[in-house]
Amino acid sequence: MSSFITEINGTTVSWSKTGTGKPLLCLHGWGSSSASFSPVTGRLQSVRTCYLPDFPGFGNSGKPKKPWTVSDYADATEYFIQKHLPNEPFDLLVHSFGARVAIKLLTRPEISARIDKVIFTGAAGLIPKRSTKFYVKKYTAKLLKFPFLILPEKLREKGLGRLRKSAVWKRLGSSDYQKLGGVMRQTFVNVVTEHLDDELPKISHEILLIWGKDDLATPLEQAKRMEAGLKNSALVTIDHAGHYAFIDKPAQFAAIAIAYLEPAT
Repeated sequence: MSSFITEINGTTVSWSKTGTGKPLLCLHGWGSSSASFSPVTGRLQSVRTCYLPDFPGFGNSGKPKKPWTVSDYADATEYFIQKHLPNEPFDLLVHSFGARVAIKLLTRPEISARIDKVIFTGAAGLIPKRSTKFYVKKYTAKLLKFPFLILPEKLREKGLGRLRKSAVWKRLGSSDYQKLGGVMRQTFVNVVTEHLDDELPKISHEILLIWGKDDLATPLEQAKRMEAGLKNSALVTIDHAGHYAFIDKPAQFAAIAIAYLEPAT
């Protein structure tokens, strides 16, 4: 495996390449890195040249200079494709947050024309079904913030800063949110509050959905909604696998992926 560093939008991006054959761009999930794909890329490298970038803010890449949106990540990925992938059709393997970025790319005519086969696994981006507990936390947070929002700007920011450091506020936030700071905290908010359900019907590509039956982060219910929303897709499930099906069952995942990428003639 060869490793490289490139600069995109003022941010250093670490990436690697391994294997032989048609390019396969692998986009990882939130809070992870391209290294998460190693159990399956080790099996795919005999049929594909795997391109493995770390998204800005993750792995060995630098953080964005300001909070990013999903579209910013899509812009950076498109730049990476134009700069580093051969000028030929390529395939996509995306996990979780990587699917948010892929959905954006698949609705952009110029870059989507170069994309051939697509695999989504544990794909995020749809409006999740929320529990009562979630809404209790959400509206409690709004009530706690309200008194500060009517203050002058300097006092408002000072008060909100103290609130965010309080124990009660930390209990209200998600574990992912609590682990983050600076630009990545607001980036996280930007990402999880953008839902892409309405983008699915715009995608004409053939997409294979590979899902762990025990996925709790993006439950199987979301996979079925995604399959229904896409024009041309098929859902395959893997028993005893969770959100990282390609880590839980790498041999089975790779066998399914290879059968789709390299069908028997």
